[in-house]
Amino acid sequence: MHSSIPTPTLSQIAIGPLTVHFYALCIIAGIVVAIWLGDKRFTLYGESAGLELKGVVSEVSVIAIPAGIVGGRIYHVLTSPDAYFGKDGNLLAIFKIWKGGLGIWGAIALGVVGAYISYRRLAKEIALPSFKILLDALAPGILLAQAVGRFGNWFNGELFGRPLNTWWALEVPYKFRPSGYGLVATFHPTFLYEAIWCTLLAVALLSFASRWQAGSIFYIYIAGYSFARFFIEGLRIDPAHDLFGLRINQWMSMVILTIGLALFTRNQRGQSKRISTEI
Repeated sequence: MHSSIPTPTLSQIAIGPLTVHFYALCIIAGIVVAIWLGDKRFTLYGESAGLELKGVVSEVSVIAIPAGIVGGRIYHVLTSPDAYFGKDGNLLAIFKIWKGGLGIWGAIALGVVGAYISYRRLAKEIALPSFKILLDALAPGILLAQAVGRFGNWFNGELFGRPLNTWWALEVPYKFRPSGYGLVATFHPTFLYEAIWCTLLAVALLSFASRWQAGSIFYIYIAGYSFARFFIEGLRIDPAHDLFGLRINQWMSMVILTIGLALFTRNQRGQSKRISTEI
């Protein structure tokens, strides 16, 4: 057998009466990265535009982050209802987010709504640029947050792909293998594929920060992520609802990819100019 990537044997630690889940730590670490990078980019934009914007991202995140987590959980529950509402489902498990289960589309959608509400409130108190500028500043950091967050799936031994026998394959303990795969030891490390793609896309967006119209970076973010997610999702073997031979998340990826590219094309034809937020 080839050498392979091992699945961690530990996914949580107990500190006194508290249990710390590594999945949660990965999510928190990703959020910290997103806020730090988003604030740095938005502050730099403010300096070039003659605006004081330091700390705005942190204030917006107070509402946007909880909204994103709730949205991600709602999306996951709605697209995986059997685990919660089925014959053997556990309704209370809906609240156990530390075990995994945050749908990115729901997180983005409700997170953006929460950010917009918070941004509009702040705009009544201080001068702020277009909301598109904020989304552009946040997009690369959100991608890096997604990359870090995927390692939480690694610790949980979940969301891996089809069997694979090569040096980068993920070795999965028997207890985590789906029904029918008990004799298969190694699988596609889809968490790693997604983490690598998100990181590369974030770097690419940072490189083009000063070349596109306001809003375009965010549109390419959702389109670019969707493009890769379609193929990565096709590798996964965890239970999911299918529609015409494709998983629901693959259909959603195609929809968001189309919307993102359409918005990018339309936006690039606009007249609004962006000011560099390069770091």
